[in-house]
Amino acid sequence: MRGFRILVTLSGLLLAWQALVWVTGAPPYMLPPPLAVAETAIARAGQLAEHAAVTGLEILLGLLYGTLLGSVSALVMAAFRPAQRWLMPILVISQALPVFALAPLLVLWFGYGLASKVAMAALIIYFPVTAALYDGLRRTDPGWLDLAHTMGATRWAILRHLRLPAAMPAFASGLRVATAVAPIGAVVGEWVGSSAGLGYLMLHANARMQIDVMFAALLVLAVMAVSLYYGIDWGLRRALPWQPETDPASHPAERHTSEQS
Repeated sequence: MRGFRILVTLSGLLLAWQALVWVTGAPPYMLPPPLAVAETAIARAGQLAEHAAVTGLEILLGLLYGTLLGSVSALVMAAFRPAQRWLMPILVISQALPVFALAPLLVLWFGYGLASKVAMAALIIYFPVTAALYDGLRRTDPGWLDLAHTMGATRWAILRHLRLPAAMPAFASGLRVATAVAPIGAVVGEWVGSSAGLGYLMLHANARMQIDVMFAALLVLAVMAVSLYYGIDWGLRRALPWQPETDPASHPAERHTSEQS
């Protein structure tokens, strides 16, 4: 059912795209029609796949390292209260500084290869993962904590058996946000300085007025990002069976209330 909805949504976007081309009469060098972009994607499938593999690896490694770093930071802040006063300003600064301002520095420090793009993606991912997990850890039900203390549970046992399981839904939400923004870091890093990747391909195609190639690379990037998000979302749903999901519109009482309002 979900696949059908995605297919319908994609078809609607393509029809809207084609309608926009017809209505505006935009020339192909400004807005190529979907069919021209599809033909270019098929003709350059090998080149697109080669650059997509580089960008995909950057995104996956950035997501891995950013999640690990964010999880460790959240655990440290939850376990040691003074650490929260030191790490929280770093969290805020990591988001307050524009990504484009940091990208040249990361390229300068880590070079034009894979490392600078992974660092950029990890930096963007760091804040949502850390903030979500830390917020989940400090919002454990006080009744559970009181019961654990009454039973003589150690600090480690409380963290392992109470705080972490209770924080997983919040962590999952942060990880979903991180997955959605991870491609931004990789592509921005490729724009600043790289020799491969979809961002690199789009930049050079734009300079040569190959707009159909740029759109083809953009579509491949969008497919990669959506596939990664739904893959992570599927894995999180399976990994957190104790987190029930409810649809407000499907609940009779809530539906009746919404209809009355």
